[in-house]
Amino acid sequence: MKRRTLLRSAVIGGSSAAFGGTLWRGAAHAAPAQPGAGPYGALGSPDANGVRLPAGFTSRVVARSRKTVAGTSYTWHDAPDGGACYADGSGWIYVSNSEINPSGGASAVRFSSTGTVTGAYRVLSGTRQNCAGGKTPWNTWLSCEEVDRGYVYETDPWGVKAAVRRDAMGRFKHEAAAADPDRRTVYMTEDVTDGCFYRFTPATWGDLSSGRLEVMVAGSGTSGPVTWAAVPDPTGATATRNQVAGAKRFNGGEGCYYANDTCWFTTKGDNRVWQYDAAAQKIELAYDDSLVTGGTAPLTGVDNVTGASSGDLFVAEDGGNMEICVITPDDVVAPFLRIDGQSGSEITGPAFSPDGRRLYFSSQRGTSGSSSGGITYEVTGPFRS
Repeated sequence: MKRRTLLRSAVIGGSSAAFGGTLWRGAAHAAPAQPGAGPYGALGSPDANGVRLPAGFTSRVVARSRKTVAGTSYTWHDAPDGGACYADGSGWIYVSNSEINPSGGASAVRFSSTGTVTGAYRVLSGTRQNCAGGKTPWNTWLSCEEVDRGYVYETDPWGVKAAVRRDAMGRFKHEAAAADPDRRTVYMTEDVTDGCFYRFTPATWGDLSSGRLEVMVAGSGTSGPVTWAAVPDPTGATATRNQVAGAKRFNGGEGCYYANDTCWFTTKGDNRVWQYDAAAQKIELAYDDSLVTGGTAPLTGVDNVTGASSGDLFVAEDGGNMEICVITPDDVVAPFLRIDGQSGSEITGPAFSPDGRRLYFSSQRGTSGSSSGGITYEVTGPFRS
């Protein structure tokens, strides 16, 4: 089943791109994506930064761990991970987590309308192993702790307001979050081999201080209808994933991205990209490397995920061959970029600038294979709309 015509209304900006809303309507199920020719063509030779890109695209290094961000006095954090972009007048801000324990936290880089770096600063401190997270419709960053009984911290990308710990969103090994403004809820993944998929519905939309935490309940298959059940004790005194009978298990929850009635999320243990149709309350596979036919799976080690105005998904690899792959609305999966010489690292934090013309991401451990070797990049080029 082709998704192209269903996703063309995608729009970059606000809390998320609008896309994928009618994906399952009128069909029993959509076949998982298969390898094919990508929309941007073949990857070229490595550029000066070791990044292989399609013709017409260029890369630059924005920041390096333990180095001063050019044009500022701020030292970039170790192990850059999940990230998001925010409009800032005529410019924008890119926020990035730090996946180290202890310390962790998050930092931000501010850009002018021309892409010049104009500032860098801390937005969250004193937390542990901040992995991924999610952007809210009210322009805050949900920074998630990937530790046992970890918390979600709501942070200010501008670094003006103090970060707030959101206890009501549950204590578990958080990975990523994605806000659904249509149902006024936030979806969350859990990074353990028998993890669950959650949603948190605040008592008042825009205020995450209180609300209802629920876990997805479904059968053992990879597609079909689901229900939601309240987690009795979000404090995690008993592991949240073990409190509800029949909770659906996912093998290592990773990235999470919402757009127009669909929440896309990844599981690294089985190299799958899932799609949850929030309107129909059904789940389906968008990609599974074990179901690839007629060639080698181009996408392995699935991790962080984001979307473009074209309706394309961009999925970063943790391992694999250090690629960001694109999954098109036509169910084609292909490499978009590859980083050479960094096999001991992983790609993290993909996020588009508000105008959709620049893609930010990091190599968490860079060429050194150490958390102190992280590199944050920007790719500019003719992204399709």
